[in-house]
Parts: sequence; structure tokens; C-alpha cells
Amino acid sequence: MSRAENALAHGLCTCLCCHQLQRLPAGAFRGRCHRCGATVYGRIEGSLMLTWALVLTAAFLLVPANILPVMTVIYLGSGEPSTILGGTLELYRNDLWGIALLVFIASIAVPVMKLLGLVVLLLQVQWRGPRSPLQSMRIYRVVAAIGRWSLLDLFMISILVALVNLGAVAEVRAGPGSTAFATVVVVTMLAARTFDPRLLWDARYRRMGASGDD
Repeated sequence: MSRAENALAHGLCTCLCCHQLQRLPAGAFRGRCHRCGATVYGRIEGSLMLTWALVLTAAFLLVPANILPVMTVIYLGSGEPSTILGGTLELYRNDLWGIALLVFIASIAVPVMKLLGLVVLLLQVQWRGPRSPLQSMRIYRVVAAIGRWSLLDLFMISILVALVNLGAVAEVRAGPGSTAFATVVVVTMLAARTFDPRLLWDARYRRMGASGDD
């Protein structure tokens, strides 16, 4: 096999669920995984277009998610609606620094890291950048891993509302910004799912073929 050819050219592909390498039916673009039964695609159709659309949508939704109030912390009878960053500072000022740190990581750091990581991967595929596929796969694994914690802050806010409202000192109320942020979370999760990491290796093979390396 030429070094500029990939497995798909020989009818082979990997299941994205269990990573089993298998052969597609002759002339077919998709099939059924022999190990886990999931649908196996040669490549996710329109992966780049769908991922770009979802990434841009999430980036636009970050604006109302950060402008609109996410929660209101009422402490000793006083309080006002707070944005994500404002709520983080408010929690810290009320000696809830541990929860404030969770909100900052899950609400600010994680969404931004996911979007930046996906943009880097998309540009790597489209521009055939100098980064090796192994390096790009590390970025993809990080994006996929941190996606598991995307709903941490919303879960934390719901628990905080239930726990704090049991007392008479403080009260926490969810705001409309939490809806926008929840949408950002869902959209970024879909973007990570629609991106086909095998395209990173296809870009490498195209670059090798263009350079005449065999």
C-alpha cells in the first residue's frame, strides 16, 4: 500500500464507538459494526460543514449566555441578578470560593477551551497545517474529555438552589442566562460528536500525496 493511501481506499474503516477496524460492504459507504452493532461510516458526511456551523452557533450563543443574568444570589435579604462572571465573584465574596471555582471552570474555561480546540482541529484539516495527526488527536481527546463536565455548573446551580434555599440566610435563583448557556453546552457537545477525527489522518495522506512521497 502506498504511504499516501488510507485504509478507506481499501474499504476499511474504524468504528467510532468501539474502535474496531473492519471492512465495509463492497460499494457501501456505511455498515454495521461486527463488535458493538453501531452504525459504521467511512466518514461522517458533511462533518466539517456541520462542525463549523455548530461551533459558530455556540460562539454566538456565548454572548447572551454571558450578558444575561445566570443566577441571583440573595444574601441576608439583598442581592441582584448576576452574569456568569459576576455570579462567580458574588459567590467568592460570600465565602463560597469552592463553588465559585467550579462555576468559573465549568462556565468560562470549559466552553472556551472546547470551542478553541474544535477551531484548531477544523483548521488543521482544511489547511493541512504543520501539526502532526498525533498532536491533533491529543487535542481531540481533551475536547472530548472535558465535554463530560460541560453540565457541571448547571448541575451545581440546581443543587445550590436546593441546598441554600433550605436556610434563611441566603437564596439562589436561576436566571434566563442559564438557558442560553445550556444551549451552548448542548451545541458544543454536538459539535464534538459531528467532527470526524479520521479527517485529521486524511489531511496527512493528502499532504503526503501532494508532495509525491510514496
